[in-house]
This record gives sequence, structure tokens and C-alpha cells, in this order.
Amino acid sequence: MEAVAAAGGAGLTGWQAAALSGAAGWVWAASYYDLTRRARALAQPWVTRRVHAETPSILTFQRLQHRLLDNFFSVLSCVVSVPFYTGFLPLLFWSGHGKLARQMTLLLAFCDYLGNAVKDLVSAPRPCSPPVRRVTATEDEKENAMEYGLPSSHTLNTVCLMGYMLHYVLTYGPCDGFMIATGLSLAFMLVTLIGIARVYLGMHSLTDVIAGISFGIVILAFWLVVHDHVDAFVVSGQNVTFFWASLSLVMCFAYPRPEFPTPSFEFHTAFNGVAFGIVYGVQQTYTRFHGPEAPLILSHQLPLLAYAGRVLVGIPTILAVKSCSKALSKWLLPVMCSTLGIPIVSSCYVPALKPSDIGGGSGNKDEAKQAGGYLQRVFSLFPQKAYDVDTGIRFVQYAGLAWSVVDLVPVIFTHLNL
Repeated sequence: MEAVAAAGGAGLTGWQAAALSGAAGWVWAASYYDLTRRARALAQPWVTRRVHAETPSILTFQRLQHRLLDNFFSVLSCVVSVPFYTGFLPLLFWSGHGKLARQMTLLLAFCDYLGNAVKDLVSAPRPCSPPVRRVTATEDEKENAMEYGLPSSHTLNTVCLMGYMLHYVLTYGPCDGFMIATGLSLAFMLVTLIGIARVYLGMHSLTDVIAGISFGIVILAFWLVVHDHVDAFVVSGQNVTFFWASLSLVMCFAYPRPEFPTPSFEFHTAFNGVAFGIVYGVQQTYTRFHGPEAPLILSHQLPLLAYAGRVLVGIPTILAVKSCSKALSKWLLPVMCSTLGIPIVSSCYVPALKPSDIGGGSGNKDEAKQAGGYLQRVFSLFPQKAYDVDTGIRFVQYAGLAWSVVDLVPVIFTHLNL
């Protein structure tokens, strides 16, 4: 890791510079040529017609409604939701399965970005409610209902994460014909049930579900090709932190603007921050806490009682770090943007914020104008007149949470002999 740290100060490698330049070029081209609107004009009418055409079939299927089915499918949807995985992944890290946890986190961030980007790109409606009966048993489902429909994120994420978990178990665990058949059967059954659940609950049409499965299979196939290279880069690559921070910034811009506002970009920003926090933390502490020699749960080094202690200590710690990160970024980011001359607004976290509100007296405003002159010229090239500071606040708070999962909390475990 010393060599990695020494290389961190070096310039970007060729492929890193090419990747960032390509992503930034795509952002510019998409904006200049209005690619989002053009793609939406091609895809949205067809998808909308399919969703409306399937409404009678959904109504027929929902005649089977029963309270037990409502509860079963609602719980099943919660179990494969992004908030559930967000709570489950720290437990996986602390159980000693570091590589599986890293890969599932980065894969989920990748799925979340692509799935939500396609949703907002196409901006196709969900099944109309009414007449379709929509069951939203949790606040998370109510937020999901505010997003566009195609593809079904629950189905897409289930295909990718269950598929990768099956690949991991068969690669590093016992592997024979029976295990392969059992694993494939369970994965197929879960994906099928999730697809049925999303239609039954009135959240998606069959077209949305099929699109989710199709996108999931393509993403999973791609990830199985690159996952070893991604993991090797995260744990021992050059310029990891700087490259990933730059990529995270670009990914905040490389996102289509929906026809009407939805929470999808907020979800992407949160998991974008999670991915950066995990990468930064693992890159700093891999040899200490996350290498192959890390103790596994139920081993003599990490018995069940010690693991329970880890959970009891770790969960409150990461929640406290998330809260502190949010409070710090709410104060610091507006000040930084004012100093650099970046125009900002706030849609949620700082409702009263306006670009002219930051900086106080005229002397501070003059200093900000001088310090931020060049940045103001750069940002004037982009179509936005002001940037939502909530994006940065959300990114920082989830990056802080993720960093604490793989860095701060394991340090605490060491001091407590957990």
C-alpha cells in the first residue's frame, strides 16, 4: 500500500485520462445536441402505448387481490429494495466477506445509475392509478411511485445482485451440479416473484419488468467480465482516490434531465457517494481490515457473539457519521461555492438559500467574485444558471457513511477487540 500511496501523487494514467475525457465529452455532446430529448422522442411514445395497452391485463391480474398477497409482495419488494441493501451491505463488510461486499456495493451503484438514468431518459409513465390499484406500504414505495416506470429497478437489481452472489458462491465455495442447479433455481424463482410482485402491487407494467430483466442480464454479463479488474484497481491501483472523485463529479452531470422532476437523481447521487466512500476507505485500509486474511463470521476469530457486538457498535456509529457529515456539508459547501463564485440554490436542505444570500457583506462578495472569476467563466459554459447544493450535501453525507463502514468502524472494532 505504500507504493500505492506514493503513486497517488502522480498524474493520471492514460486510460484514466481517456475515461474521464470521454465521459466529460459525452456530457458536452449530450447537452449540445440535445440527445436526451431526441432519444425520449423515439422511446417514450412506444413505451407509453405499451403501458396503457397492458392496463386491462393488470386489472385482471389484480382481481386476485388478498391481504396476505398484499403483505407478502410488499415485504418481498422491501427485501430487494435499495434501502434494504444499504443496511445489509455494512453487515456483509463486517462479516469478513470484503470482496463480495465491495463488488455488490459497486455493482448496486452501477445498476442504480443506469436504471434511474434510463427511467428519466425515457420518462415513461407507470400504470395509471386509478384504475390500477397501487399498493405503497412503506415510505420508500411511495417515493418509488414518484419515479418513472421503465425499467423496473427492483427487477434489474435483483437480477444483477442475485446473479453476482450466485457467481461468487459457486466460485469460492463448493461447486457441483446440484449446487449450480439449486442456485439457478432459487435465483430464477426470486426474480420471477419480484416481477410478479411489481405488477400485482400496481407499480409496473409487464413491459417495465421485462425491460428490467433484460437490462439486468446485460449489466450482469458486463460486470462478470470486468469485476476482477475493478476490484484490483480499487485495492491496489494508482490514483484511485483522485480518479474516483473525478469520475463521481462527472457522473453527477452525466445524467439525463427528466420530463418532470423525480427522486431518481437523488437516489443516484446517494449511491454515487456510497461508491466513492467505499472506494476511498478500502483503498486506505485494505491491508489492515479487508484483505483475504480478514476473519470470517462464525470462525474462531469472529464468533457470532463478537459479530453481534460489531453490529451493535457499528450501526450507531455510521448513523452518527452520516448525521455529522450532513451537518458539516450543509455549512461548508455553501461557503465554498460562494468563495469560488459557483451559483447555487437549494431545493431541500437549505430552503432559504439563494446565490446572493451567501457571503454576507459586499467585501466578501467582491472577494468571492475575484477568487471565482475563472470558475464562473467555466460554469457559464454549462446550461444551468445555478446548481443545487443539495446534490453535494447528499453526496458528502453518504460518502461519509460509506467511509465509516470500511475505515472508522473497523478501527473501533480493533480497539474494542471485536
